[in-house]
Amino acid sequence: MGGRFLSLVEREGWEFVTRHSAAGVVAVVAVTEQSELVLVEEFRVPVGRMCISIPAGLAGDGEDNQDEAFEAAAERELLEETGFSASSIELLSHSPTSPGLTDEVISFFAAYGLKRVAEGGGVDNEQIVVHLAPMAELDEWLDARAAEGCVFDTKLFAGIYFAKKLLS
Repeated sequence: MGGRFLSLVEREGWEFVTRHSAAGVVAVVAVTEQSELVLVEEFRVPVGRMCISIPAGLAGDGEDNQDEAFEAAAERELLEETGFSASSIELLSHSPTSPGLTDEVISFFAAYGLKRVAEGGGVDNEQIVVHLAPMAELDEWLDARAAEGCVFDTKLFAGIYFAKKLLS
């Protein structure tokens, strides 16, 4: 059974979802020179709430970019969502997003040499709010967002882990 972007498959008696419309998923850990973690917030229909995460998106998800390199996708998503460009991008790790539900794997990248070159906010019908959350006050910042009803994408927690490693 398949939709426009996802398919339900069965293998070895296990049902799971596969994404047939993209080569993979990228997420970007971006920390400014002022030690602020670059975050994005947008409404997510499946959970019915505003969701905070690190910049992320699909690689090779369009007819004109099916062969898009993951590094290029990470740079593109960072710019589209946040308005930041990076002087360099480095692969940090790969991780399954939900191994009991999907075969999807996310590639985490670090972005270095950030420069604000655009407003960000996403493309098409995306309505992304960009946040620069001070690493020194991140717990309090997240607590305040949770009190407002926001939920946190699990990529956020991986991003915090990587950001702390990059800053140490």
